[in-house]
Amino acid sequence: MFIRNTWYVAAFAEEIAPGKTLGRRFLNEAVVLFRTEDGQIAALEDRCSHRAMPLSSGHVEGNIIRCCYHGVEFDGRGTCTRIPNQQRIPAAANVRHYPVVEKDHLIWIWMGEAALADPSTIIDSPEHNDPRWSWRPYNFHVKANWQLIIDNIMDLTHVPYIHARTIGGNPEQHYGADTKVEFDGRKVTLLRQMPNSVPPKSYVDAGGFKGRVDRWQEVRFEPARGMNCRVNAGGCDVGTGAYEGRRDNGFMLANNHFITPETETTSHYLWTICTTASRESGVPEVLFDQFFDTITEDEVTLEAQQLRIDDQPERPFVGIASDGAVNQTRRLLSSMQEAEQDRRIPA
Repeated sequence: MFIRNTWYVAAFAEEIAPGKTLGRRFLNEAVVLFRTEDGQIAALEDRCSHRAMPLSSGHVEGNIIRCCYHGVEFDGRGTCTRIPNQQRIPAAANVRHYPVVEKDHLIWIWMGEAALADPSTIIDSPEHNDPRWSWRPYNFHVKANWQLIIDNIMDLTHVPYIHARTIGGNPEQHYGADTKVEFDGRKVTLLRQMPNSVPPKSYVDAGGFKGRVDRWQEVRFEPARGMNCRVNAGGCDVGTGAYEGRRDNGFMLANNHFITPETETTSHYLWTICTTASRESGVPEVLFDQFFDTITEDEVTLEAQQLRIDDQPERPFVGIASDGAVNQTRRLLSSMQEAEQDRRIPA
């Protein structure tokens, strides 16, 4: 199942250098991304209309991309602008163009009906532009279905088990956390509070805590504004006002997870880890490395799941009490897919 009429992160802006091509597969479609001479990002189907040569193997010159096979040229809208030794250019020579937006150091792509693409709906990632925050981008290619990645983020009770060496903590504290799931028809929000907790290693490194902390984890999933799970987390010394909004005495994290399907069983998992911890302390670099290890642990887990699912793809999951946010998320995605199907059915 793919959702086409929404925004996906195709790449980090820094991945697309001027004059270079980047070929990737999204929702089982081959796409070439490139930056034109005037700095604009273009996304076209990665197939020359002449003999199906991947355009990502071609050359960017000025505002056009040239196929390396026979020199056929296309502009950033997919219009064929030149065929060597031929004056007339048939309309069939044009290739598909995908709407793209560069925002907050991210390249967003719309894989569905181009007329529905509204850049104003794309979710903000303000930490990427705020000097008070340090952040680092990562791009993982995960051999697992994209919905498994979202499930993993929306159910944080796995943290003490999968991430015992990094951001984990005591399992009983995680399962006993004050948890609230909110759903308004467009957005799923998971709110968790873990007061008087023993801080995990990464929190001690980042916040310099000497004793117990009040922890919070807030996860937001609003796919109509882009396939992204945003996790706000952090900790403060016990009783210093973390749950009343006074969090400056501790440290804060913003973990942005951008999930883009490649195929039914592989995904592009782009994410950023952002923190308010002081750069001078050296903590952000330590924290970034620890979160790289954390997401690597997730990657191993997700790929192991996918292998067993592939063995028996029709076998259902058995639900447990902590699945509340995951269940709401799956319902939301199903409703979006049904809405797309209804648009495709003639009246």
